[in-house]
Amino acid sequence: MIVKVIEVIGSSDKGFTEATQNAVAEASKTVSNIRSIYIKNMNANVENNEIVSYAVNAKISFEIRK
Repeated sequence: MIVKVIEVIGSSDKGFTEATQNAVAEASKTVSNIRSIYIKNMNANVENNEIVSYAVNAKISFEIRK
């Protein structure tokens, strides 16, 4: 089995969980056989003392089939 890793950014205005799900959803548009996601870091943008958006920098692993 060969596993490849790509790095992606997912974002959401609702939370880190949705940002993570969005990262997987976007990656799945171009790769298949996704096996895992590793959150490298998380950040949020703040305006007027309120969080307005969430983002995750993630590594997504997927299997390459021959």
